[in-house]
Amino acid sequence: MGQPAEKQQRPATYADLEAVPEHMVAEIIGGRLYVSPRPAPKHAHASSILGALLVLPFQLAQGGPGGWRVIDEPELHLESEALVPDVAAWRIERLPELPETAYFPLAPDWVCEVLSPRTGPNDRYDKLPVYAREGVKDVWLVDPREFALEVHRLGPDGRYTMIEVHRGDIAVRIPPFDAIELPLGALWVKRKINRVRRDPSIRLRTSRRPKGGT
Repeated sequence: MGQPAEKQQRPATYADLEAVPEHMVAEIIGGRLYVSPRPAPKHAHASSILGALLVLPFQLAQGGPGGWRVIDEPELHLESEALVPDVAAWRIERLPELPETAYFPLAPDWVCEVLSPRTGPNDRYDKLPVYAREGVKDVWLVDPREFALEVHRLGPDGRYTMIEVHRGDIAVRIPPFDAIELPLGALWVKRKINRVRRDPSIRLRTSRRPKGGT
């Protein structure tokens, strides 16, 4: 989520969302309109790969149990709030049919937010209370800069507790998708340096002109 739009004298409405240019992401939280640019490449990579890893086993039942609907960047209309998580999923018994509207009026069972320097604080401190209020049981926070995935579980007190943090390139099983192992390293974009080993007996050619050349 981005920064608040310019100060308003009234609570933001869905009409304000529709006025935001399509190349921006708009959300309403606590009566305020937040506008942010589309995700940066590393952010988009992490969310796209995670969604792809979940769709086959949990939505299409290929190599997994099925029983879920996994949606990238759904627009959620939850009371007066409008949120756009990076990835969300519903158990099929709760969402047997997709809505005809451009938004989802039903809170998901699981949400993933990919953190960035611009959106991270708002994702943690503004959006999580809304998800808790709506009964979203599981929230993952993915940080591509730290190569980390935080697992948050909704407790009986209506608050989230961070129960696990996974880092690096390990394979993990995480509820509610613990039926398969997720290759965590697939979410990260890493700079690769290809080092070419050279036989020291071979002299490298250079573009230096020979003496006396023209």
